[in-house]
Amino acid sequence: MSGVLYVVATPIGHLKDITLRALETLKAVDLIACEDTRRTKILLVHYDIATPQISFYSQNQFRKIPYLIDELKKGKNIALVSDAGTPGISDPGFFLVKKAIEQGLKVETVPGVSAVVTALSASGLPTDGFVFLGFLPRKKGKIKKNFEKVAGLEKTIIFYESPYRLKKTLKIITEIFPADSDIVVCRELTKKFEEFIRGNASDIIEKLPEKIMGEITVLISCSPRL
Repeated sequence: MSGVLYVVATPIGHLKDITLRALETLKAVDLIACEDTRRTKILLVHYDIATPQISFYSQNQFRKIPYLIDELKKGKNIALVSDAGTPGISDPGFFLVKKAIEQGLKVETVPGVSAVVTALSASGLPTDGFVFLGFLPRKKGKIKKNFEKVAGLEKTIIFYESPYRLKKTLKIITEIFPADSDIVVCRELTKKFEEFIRGNASDIIEKLPEKIMGEITVLISCSPRL
């Protein structure tokens, strides 16, 4: 009998933000496929989990997928985890899940934290419809094209951004979106220095310190004000 691929959500910052089912799954499987074994090991050590790990990230995913699929066919149960949050959301997990489904293998989800929904739920922006852009491209022209595709939608736009590029991206936002668009910059979600910076793009640029650190999620409201 073939094994099961478990898609397991892990904390995005606070180690207590993990479900009991996720812990049980990580202990019970034969192998954990990790985006970064060093980061996942911190979680495993904290909860005294000794399951073997294998690295599975964007640079090696297409070499590792055949091996993982073969192990599943041999009856091994495998947990797929990302560095933080839910696998497959802006990380290489998507391709493994897709291949497992194509091969007729069982895929089960072990849900939990996702930075997208965590940011949206506490943003104060409309939650009835949203568009997730993942990580933005680095070139200004491509960023503008991405924004132009969604600027006319009456939805909340969400994306991840590097702290080093945040100010440049906010300046691009001023070129595409209305000047009074409500924006929330979420920094270090669930961690000790969690921060929500609210305002329009120009306001937030003024509020930001010279040196920005941490993981960033940005939300833009394109919905009419209530």
